[in-house]
Amino acid sequence: MTFTHLAAAVLSLAAATATPAEAAPGLVPAADREVVFTADGTATYGTLHVPAHRAGQRLHAALLLPGSGPTDRDGNQPPHATPNTLAQVAEALGTDRVATLRFDKYGTGKTGLGAYRDHPEALDYPAFVRQAGAAYEVLRDQPETDPHALTVVGHSEGAMTALLLGGTVHPRPAGLALLQPQAIRLLDLVARQLHAQIAEAARQGRFTPEQQRAVDAATDAAVIALREHRPVDTTGLPVAVAQLFAAFQGASSRFVDSDDAVYPPETATTLRPGTRVLLTCGTNDVQVPCATTDALTTALRRAHAGGPGRVVLPGVDHLLHDAGHPDTPAPSALAALHRFAAR
Repeated sequence: MTFTHLAAAVLSLAAATATPAEAAPGLVPAADREVVFTADGTATYGTLHVPAHRAGQRLHAALLLPGSGPTDRDGNQPPHATPNTLAQVAEALGTDRVATLRFDKYGTGKTGLGAYRDHPEALDYPAFVRQAGAAYEVLRDQPETDPHALTVVGHSEGAMTALLLGGTVHPRPAGLALLQPQAIRLLDLVARQLHAQIAEAARQGRFTPEQQRAVDAATDAAVIALREHRPVDTTGLPVAVAQLFAAFQGASSRFVDSDDAVYPPETATTLRPGTRVLLTCGTNDVQVPCATTDALTTALRRAHAGGPGRVVLPGVDHLLHDAGHPDTPAPSALAALHRFAAR
């Protein structure tokens, strides 16, 4: 899938007050700035974090991209889901002297639907990619950032977007961090998740083996129907699953179809050889199991991407948490990120 080059225009910058403890002699203190830029006619709002640095110093910098759904610049879907995933990643990278930009994508935070307010059904996945490309250009053009030392860090669906940017933006990023990435086609991933949930329900005695096979078959048939742009027959599907596929045929159909068109292992072939890539997967991640990253891991190797490659995180879930750290990134996830930044 291709997308057109989009020139990003910075509309305004507002400096935040630095933390006094970080204002050491000879250093510009760390600060957050509110950044506003235009993407496809929509004012997009974000936060640029600049760590403490010497005056005039050009810093390594990372664009942070959120996961699927209405996930805002901090990695939250308020009011119910507020893990602060991207805000915590920004904080971790800040300790490595890496500047970061994160933003409210379409449908979230201060950005909202923007130009799509009156026709949200027209919002497709390429629009989100163009918005991320515009953000990359904004980060590239900041006075504190080194345009030749840029990386893109994406979580879940954002990792797939990072992969797409890696082969198209200019200058090409020096590295990509793909955190618990969407590494196969969207509907294949959804079907895999549904099969796992039905299997667990069958183990708990809520479905007979015959019912499990029927639901699995109906799920696979629904995926085929969506890809062939035919009405989905929801007969025999549990109510929640039927509602999910009905939603895929409604206002979200254009987005689902365009997202499902991307096969990340093919996208990996567009990367510049030697691009450093970190790919993490958690053994407790039921949304993106490690096995779903196998083909992408192989494709990255064949594309001659640089290391560290895939890093398996024992006991870590989709939000980068483990049992001992239910509200913050697990030490193994932070260690992988710090090693990537240090390189």
